Amino acid sequence: MSIETGFMGVGVLFLLLALRVPVALALVAVSFGGTASMLGLTPAMGILSNTPHSFVANWTLSAVPMFLLMGFIAFHAGLTAGLFEAAKAVLRRIPGALAISSIFACSGFAAVCGSSLATAAAMGRIAIPEMVKSGYSASFATGSIAAGGTIGALIPPSILMIVYGVFAETSVTKVFIGGVTIGIMTALFYSGVVLLTCWLRPDVAPPRPLDAQDIDTRRAVLKIWPVLLLMLVVFGGLFSGIFTATEAGAVGAMGSILISLAMGRLNFAIFRTAMIETLMTAASLFIIGVGAAMFTRFLGLSGLTSFISSAVSGAELGYVQLMVIVVVLYLILGMFMEPFGAMLVTLPVLLPIFRAEGIDLIWFGVLAVKLLEIGMITPPVGLNVFVIRNVASEYASVMQIFKGVIPFLIADIFVVIVVIAFPALILFLPSML
Repeated sequence: MSIETGFMGVGVLFLLLALRVPVALALVAVSFGGTASMLGLTPAMGILSNTPHSFVANWTLSAVPMFLLMGFIAFHAGLTAGLFEAAKAVLRRIPGALAISSIFACSGFAAVCGSSLATAAAMGRIAIPEMVKSGYSASFATGSIAAGGTIGALIPPSILMIVYGVFAETSVTKVFIGGVTIGIMTALFYSGVVLLTCWLRPDVAPPRPLDAQDIDTRRAVLKIWPVLLLMLVVFGGLFSGIFTATEAGAVGAMGSILISLAMGRLNFAIFRTAMIETLMTAASLFIIGVGAAMFTRFLGLSGLTSFISSAVSGAELGYVQLMVIVVVLYLILGMFMEPFGAMLVTLPVLLPIFRAEGIDLIWFGVLAVKLLEIGMITPPVGLNVFVIRNVASEYASVMQIFKGVIPFLIADIFVVIVVIAFPALILFLPSML
């Protein structure tokens, strides 16, 4: 054991990340170098050769490519194309109907996707032009979609929640169910932002309802039956205990393929595109995961995790103090790192602390994913903002989009405060399993 080596490894890791070294490479390099300096080259080579298989062979992780495939098939086959129109049809009489519809359409897309980037990109192409045409300021329109996209990683299936469940050795299904609550809370708080903006700044968000004559409600709602059927099968079976999160991924992937075939929307080109995107995305996630698994072993061998856990216990920090530290940590990391890397860099240190403090790991997983998703819309590296910039470059600059997300960031902080103050809100549904 060498606590000094552990601290040095953490310092070198953050230096490499600051230099924009890929997260996976930085994690592997620090773990290998640190282990070699403590135990020698042979044990370090053993960890480097064994960890990839031991991590990827985890049965639960097979849900990641399955849910990814479900989302990519549904998107490229056009199963999700009617979500925005359906949301408009249902919510048309509410002030700020277009913005609120886009937020709830993001929530629906999230249920078959699991990625905030994909959610923001898909909804941005559809909703932003219509919102700007209807009188919304370009900044507010793009900001609302960038923020709405973060719901993609909150409502299951969430790739972040699957990987968290594996690392925390806790029930992925229960984390999923907790994610439903915080996803709905986020959508409602965002809708509150829209309503408040319509009231205070009608020049930014027009308060007038949509013209009902332009919308065929029945037809719009019927167009999303494939998504509703997928959600019913996957989440009905998952939350009723018929199958596990891993099996739910396989059922969802097969369901999206069968529905697309039955509707005549799936051909070889679409299937090939979905498969390639699934493989590339899963591979990039797994490489980071392997690096994080190596980093966890390195910190354990150095004794740093035990040292920090003991130090926190000895400091006798209160619940609120500990939560403030965690929130600030994730908000700062979110400014510079993508969520997957930020989560896997911090879990080896934070999980032992929360276990020692008796804090529920299912609740913390949901909170951590929420905090990481806030980072997707915070400067300077808010990935959702740059995605929206790419799909709506003719409407707003990066600075305008960041300006547009500010009210939604404030709403996010309120969501976090509520979740920390009332953990039972998140744990109520999981406790019913």
